[in-house]
Amino acid sequence: MSKNQEYAEKYAGYAMEQMRRYGIPASVTLAQGILESSNGQSQLAQNENNHFGIKATPSWIDKGGRYALYSDDRPNEKFCSYDSVGDSYEHHSRFLKENSRYAACFNLSPDDYKGWTEGIARAGYATGSGYAANLQKIIEQNGLDRYDRQVMQEMAAQGRHFGVEENPLGESESTAYSFPVERKDFLFVTTPFGVDGRMANGGEKVHKGMDIRCDGDAVLATENGGKVVSVKGSGSGQSVTVEYSRKDGSKVQCTYMHLGEVSVKAGDTVKSGQQLGKTGGEHLHFGVKNIYADGTQRDIDPAAYLAEIAQKGSIRQQVLHNGNDLLARYRSTESTRDGKPLTTEGWMKKLLSSEDSGVGLSGCSDPVVEMAMTAFTSLMLLAVHIDNKEEERQKAEVSAAMDSGRIDLKSLLPGMKSCTLTINENGKTVLHADNGNMQMSRELSSAELSRLSATLNNRSLSEETRRMRVSGLLNTVILSETASRNFEMGMEQLQGQTEGLKR
Repeated sequence: MSKNQEYAEKYAGYAMEQMRRYGIPASVTLAQGILESSNGQSQLAQNENNHFGIKATPSWIDKGGRYALYSDDRPNEKFCSYDSVGDSYEHHSRFLKENSRYAACFNLSPDDYKGWTEGIARAGYATGSGYAANLQKIIEQNGLDRYDRQVMQEMAAQGRHFGVEENPLGESESTAYSFPVERKDFLFVTTPFGVDGRMANGGEKVHKGMDIRCDGDAVLATENGGKVVSVKGSGSGQSVTVEYSRKDGSKVQCTYMHLGEVSVKAGDTVKSGQQLGKTGGEHLHFGVKNIYADGTQRDIDPAAYLAEIAQKGSIRQQVLHNGNDLLARYRSTESTRDGKPLTTEGWMKKLLSSEDSGVGLSGCSDPVVEMAMTAFTSLMLLAVHIDNKEEERQKAEVSAAMDSGRIDLKSLLPGMKSCTLTINENGKTVLHADNGNMQMSRELSSAELSRLSATLNNRSLSEETRRMRVSGLLNTVILSETASRNFEMGMEQLQGQTEGLKR
């Protein structure tokens, strides 16, 4: 099968749907998609789901339509960006219907592909010559007019009429698939599938799922037609398993663990995006199992499954662990949108702006809280940069710190048995230290936070100088608290001695 035929089979459903709605031959829509998107392999198609090279007009932008910059006739032109390929097909039809240049085409029969291709070319859809001839060649070499005949026969047999009102949009690929948790930008994975450390007996512990950072979030079915095959547990330890059948007789089971609430029961049939329950803790354990036609079973990397449904449903969200896209190895394209992994600072900024920021304080308008956030994040970067740690290790430490809201400062204060800084949801920043003789916990004052932030963000200082000054400031807080406690203990002892003399 040729690439043209593969493209046509994949997207014929959309083209035929558009033919019913607008009367545009499905063969012409498919031929344009093949030509304009290089069989769906162009940058516009891969990155923006734009299969027809449609540029973003001021009206599109004013209505909130997304766009991306690409060089075509001129450098950095604005092209429409869509949530799904189905949306691209719908906008292509509306582009033709609402543009007076193409009005004459809509007087033609819906199966007159030659008249349509010539009319579109005359109206100036493409700047190159021979556009109509190229489209007709694609249609005729691949027999795409069979889709036109199929729609015409179907409409006649059912007594239906062409038009938007009579033929509303069907279920598009963007609603046919869903990630297990709704996120605007990316899923924050705290523990991926695979080896997760060593056991006491020297063996390796295998993590048979993916832990996704959550906080009482709704968990969602990932495909249509799923059957709930298991609901187990109680309290915050409930689980749900949903099974999806495949054409080859195999099945895929998706299991959601650590739920605090379940809203389905065994035997239910669920649709993509339907809520199955809510998480009961700080993460969702999402596991995927393949059950083959012969009955054998195998746990698979959930990232492989999510990559599959992301491609089918044109889902744009990433799945990130320590700044690396876990879906990358299962895609034919690069892992990140710019083809490069995130830096430590980039990963921290992405976490801070996400719904899964461990400290949960992004966007807070309280100046004291903002100062605490600034100190926390700057101190975190300073701590992870010590000893020239590899960037992957730095990003792992940033993930852990953001997830827990706690930074390990032992590297800055090596004389301490332990030392951490925590920030809670109210923006209170607390220093915990243990010097071997005394343990202390104290909330940093606004003045201390201000001095700490000023030092951390003084770019005129070298990193070594900033590190020394920050260590000095933290030591001062610890010594001050230690002295205060020693004074209080001394006063208590003195008071006890005085009471003894009185007796």
